[in-house]
Amino acid sequence: MELGAHDNGDREHGRELLAKAAALAEAVDRFQAGDGRIDIGTFQSVSTVISPVVVRRLRDEHPGCDIRLSEEEPEAPQIGDLDLLFYDGPLNGDVEHVKLLDDPYLLVARRGTFSEHSVPLDQLDGAPLVAWPSTCDQPRMEEAFTRAGANPKIVFRTAGNETLLSMVRAGMGSAVLPWLAIHAADAESDDRLRVHELRPAIPPREVCLHWRAGRTHSPLAARAIEIAIEVASDLADELALEYSGPTT
Repeated sequence: MELGAHDNGDREHGRELLAKAAALAEAVDRFQAGDGRIDIGTFQSVSTVISPVVVRRLRDEHPGCDIRLSEEEPEAPQIGDLDLLFYDGPLNGDVEHVKLLDDPYLLVARRGTFSEHSVPLDQLDGAPLVAWPSTCDQPRMEEAFTRAGANPKIVFRTAGNETLLSMVRAGMGSAVLPWLAIHAADAESDDRLRVHELRPAIPPREVCLHWRAGRTHSPLAARAIEIAIEVASDLADELALEYSGPTT
């Protein structure tokens, strides 16, 4: 007996369902093996120091994984569709986070501008500074100047760390930057620059890693968090060797 068109349609529909079920099963297996996709938001100094290690180790452990990075520093960041988001400070809203690092602010100046290793904050009153735009943690840092009675003259703003350091080398002004940004640019080894501690110390920025509250992490995201914590711990040890800590 010949099959009718209706029977052929049912058979074709069955094949499609089986194919979709097989594809779903394969996707689940890849997810559980850590070979799925992960979307991570980052920012400049983390992109230079922490994110590359996370990416490299994830790819070494899971060669089939799909990693997507985006670097933005909006005034009001949202985790959106991201799996993980690095940001300098905890975010409000329906998110959870782990603090990776307390990142102290240090003064970067042309060699010879300041004679002491530790520079009193009031010496920055009226001094020319190059600085980040007034986003992220920058306003809080500048408020610390005001509380200390120092009102430096901001002569240039840019989000680029390398550009800021180039302006310091050119003599346009000094810069107050977090240690991670200074370390990422290897400014400590530049003979034209000198890194000074501030007295009293400005409260450090907090480098945090965020994710949506209540979300079950994929194995890939869970491993990324573990690696980020390990990298930050190594950086904290390195920081402790270079930086003596807050002074009053």
